[in-house]
Amino acid sequence: MTNKVNFYIGTYTQPILFGTGEVMCGKGEGIYQVEMDLDTGRLTQTGLIKNVDNPSYLNLSQTQKTIYVVNELKEYGGIESGSVSAFSVDPDTGNLTLLSRQPTYGTDPCHVAVSPQDSHIVASNFMSGSICLYPILPDGGLGKAAQFIQHHGSGPDPRRQRGPHAHSATFDKSGKYVLVPDLGIDKVMIYQFDPQKNSLTPASPYQAAPGAGPRYCEFHPSLDICYLINELASSISVLEWSNETGALRHLQTLSTLQEGKKTENICADLHITRDGEFLFGSNRGDDTIAMYHLEPDGRMEYLMNVSTAGKTPRNFIIDPTDRYVIAANQDSDNLVVFALDKQRGRLDKVSELSIPTPVCIRIACESSKQVKPVEESQLAAGENLRLHMA
Repeated sequence: MTNKVNFYIGTYTQPILFGTGEVMCGKGEGIYQVEMDLDTGRLTQTGLIKNVDNPSYLNLSQTQKTIYVVNELKEYGGIESGSVSAFSVDPDTGNLTLLSRQPTYGTDPCHVAVSPQDSHIVASNFMSGSICLYPILPDGGLGKAAQFIQHHGSGPDPRRQRGPHAHSATFDKSGKYVLVPDLGIDKVMIYQFDPQKNSLTPASPYQAAPGAGPRYCEFHPSLDICYLINELASSISVLEWSNETGALRHLQTLSTLQEGKKTENICADLHITRDGEFLFGSNRGDDTIAMYHLEPDGRMEYLMNVSTAGKTPRNFIIDPTDRYVIAANQDSDNLVVFALDKQRGRLDKVSELSIPTPVCIRIACESSKQVKPVEESQLAAGENLRLHMA
């Protein structure tokens, strides 16, 4: 095993209006490639894919041969829509080659999920509160949208919950269900997934606490437990998952802030170590990562909050060896690496690297080879499609 690991870093490249009402001027130039030395935790920039519009979220196929990228936009191809792009990954160099680009038929797509079978992706449109399902073609590119689903409703927060805001999609481990936390309506929408029919069928949703603002969920690696981070409530919920019925049941909710601390804060990301022993959640405003130990039944025990040594940690990732946590600080333009001490249950900063407006980190491959700059050609959105409504 090599002692290097590569990451793709998504950035904001142009101004964008957030759900908070804030306008953020992106300073990134596209998708950055960064290499980390697993012996020291040191980061080095090795490549840049230019001319990719607001690549704010990335996800790789299960085979690691293709990367799917949302272009967080309000207009694409002459319609109110963002887009999602597919790139092939060169296994030797990590170079990216554009395969296809499709409209999302909703504004500000902020997340893309890949099915366990590498057969489909789901793109989540935050501002318009909708999701779109696409088939993956044999070469890894994207076919035309197979299904579009619009969410409806609102929540008690008059500023953030006037309408639906689908924030992410997560396939369960069996690939039979898709869970879509919607910040605007305080629900996790649950869909049965049929890859043969290219369809998502609504099941009974999970109702979160009023005003919680559910944002993203992730499954425990070995238990039937799902963890849900609530952006507006600054909390993480432990939910029991039934693979038979596709239902969630609440077990526990803990704050992501240190006890007694009162500060303006919204949560962002959540991840679990591969051994299922630790869970982390990021806080924007408090600018910390909350750390928890996971009990044998999946419940959480709070350990600590650690400063991310930057501002607005939007996304973070745990390296493949479970030895490091890497945070992307959007508003201070830096990536920060923390060493994970499992014996003492703590994180300690070891290095950082300047990257403009970093908002997403994804593991690329374990390699020490550099990536040459590649540019994305501009593709037209194509004709409007006839979409299936569910």
